[in-house]
Amino acid sequence: MLSIGILRRLRYLPGVAVARSILPIVALMFGLLIGIIAGLRLEYYNKLIVSCFLGVLFARFAITAMRSRAKGLLYYVVPGGRSDMIFQLKSAPVFTLNSPSLAGLPNCAIVADLHADIGEEWERFLADAAISGRPIYHYKQVWEAETGKVQIDHLSENNFGALLPSFSYQKLKRAIDLLSAIAVLPIALAIILICAIFIRLDSPGPVFFRQRRMGFRGVEFDVLKLRTMNHGHEGKSRDLSITQAADRRITKIGGFLRRSRLDELPQIYNILRGEMSWIGPRPEAVSLSTWYESEIPFYRYRHMVRPGITGWAQVNQGHVAEIAEVNEKLRYDFYYVKNLSYWLDTVIALRTVKVVLSGFGAK
Repeated sequence: MLSIGILRRLRYLPGVAVARSILPIVALMFGLLIGIIAGLRLEYYNKLIVSCFLGVLFARFAITAMRSRAKGLLYYVVPGGRSDMIFQLKSAPVFTLNSPSLAGLPNCAIVADLHADIGEEWERFLADAAISGRPIYHYKQVWEAETGKVQIDHLSENNFGALLPSFSYQKLKRAIDLLSAIAVLPIALAIILICAIFIRLDSPGPVFFRQRRMGFRGVEFDVLKLRTMNHGHEGKSRDLSITQAADRRITKIGGFLRRSRLDELPQIYNILRGEMSWIGPRPEAVSLSTWYESEIPFYRYRHMVRPGITGWAQVNQGHVAEIAEVNEKLRYDFYYVKNLSYWLDTVIALRTVKVVLSGFGAK
C-alpha cells in the first residue's frame, strides 16, 4: 500500500518515468518490511516474502503499462492572456480551442490564463468543462510541471501563496541529512581514503580542495572536495572558478572523480556542520555568485534553502557557467525552492543514481 501511494504521487511530478521508479520504491518498501520483522523478531517465511515481492513488482509494471497512453495527456488551450506560452512545450500534445464548446472535445485537460479577462463565453465554458470532470489548469502550472522550471521574470510564490519554502519540511530535512550523514560516514571515509591514495600518486599537491562558496541565507562557507585539478584556488577569481569543457587543469584521476561525483564525498563534513544538505541548489563560488547577482534579478532567492551535493538543476541540466546557461539553471533552482518537499527530493535522489552511473553533466 505504501509503494502504491508513493508511485501515485510520483506520477504528478515533472520528468518522472514511473516505470523506472517501480523497482527501487517496491524494493525499499520490502526492505523496510524485512527490517521491521527482524527488529521485532517475528517468524517469517523466505519464499513467501520473495514471491510477494515478485508478485507486487509484476503487478505494478503491468498496471503502469496498461495505464500508459500512446499520446500522453492532451492539452487544449483557451486563447487569451499568456496561455500561448504552452505551445512552447515539446513534452506533450497541445491544441487550440477554436470555440467555447464541449461538443466533440476528446478526453483532455483544459489550459487557460485564469488571471486574464477571457470573456464571459469562455468563463462559462471553463465552468462547464469543470462540471464535466475535465481538469482545468492555469497555464503557469502546466508550464512548470512539464518543464520542471519556473519563470524568473518575477519572484514566484509556492502553492501556499508564500515566497518562503516549507519551514516544517526544512527542519525534518535537516534531521534526515544529519542522521544519514552519520550512517554513511564510515563507508564514505573508506572510499575517500582510497581516492586520496590515487590522488597523491597521480599528481603533486594536497588531497583536499577548499573553496569559498555562497551558502544558506547568503552566509559564506568553505566547501570541501577531493582535489581534481593541478592548480586550485579559493574562488576569488571569477575566471578560475569556471570549469570549461576538457579543462586542461583536470588531472587523470580528477576526470574520473568528477564523472562519478566521488569528489563531492568530503562534503559530508559540510552536511554535518549544517552548511549543506544532500539535496539542494549547488553552492557557487563567491566570485561567481557575486557576478550572477549583478546580472540576474532575484538570484539571491536560491539561498532560501541549504545548498546541496545534488539538486534538481544537476539532474536536469548538469554543469553550467555562462550567464545564459545560468538563467536556465536558475529556473530549475527556483522550481526546487518553490516546490520543496520530500516527494521532489525522492525524485532527485532516484535520478542522481542515473546521473552518477552515466556521468551526465560532468566537466
